Amino acid sequence: QVQLVESGGGLVQAGGSLRLSCAASGRTFSGSVMGWFRQAPGKEREFVAAISWIAVYTRYADSVKGRFTISRDNAKNTAYLQMNSLKPDDTAVYYCALRQLGSLATMRNDYDYWGQGTQVTVSS
Repeated sequence: QVQLVESGGGLVQAGGSLRLSCAASGRTFSGSVMGWFRQAPGKEREFVAAISWIAVYTRYADSVKGRFTISRDNAKNTAYLQMNSLKPDDTAVYYCALRQLGSLATMRNDYDYWGQGTQVTVSS
């Protein structure tokens, strides 16, 4: 079993930055894909970013491209999401997810494990 714990959320003004972390514990998988999703009130959970095991390949939602950067440190079993130039529309609960094997998926059903989420609030 894999446990994922997010941290780093909070309240920030528009234009500011936050860095989210996702620590994985338990049974971790070589070759796994790490992803970040977010869910705003009244909306579906949506894909934000994903990164391959060797951290060479990344994928982003159009809405965050150029502002967010996903990274990972496999020695620490941790993934990160650096969020810059934040906008009020980025306000949501952010979830990290792990996909045991496969490509950089954007659908939530393609991921096998999920964290509990961390709240990000961007004020205007």
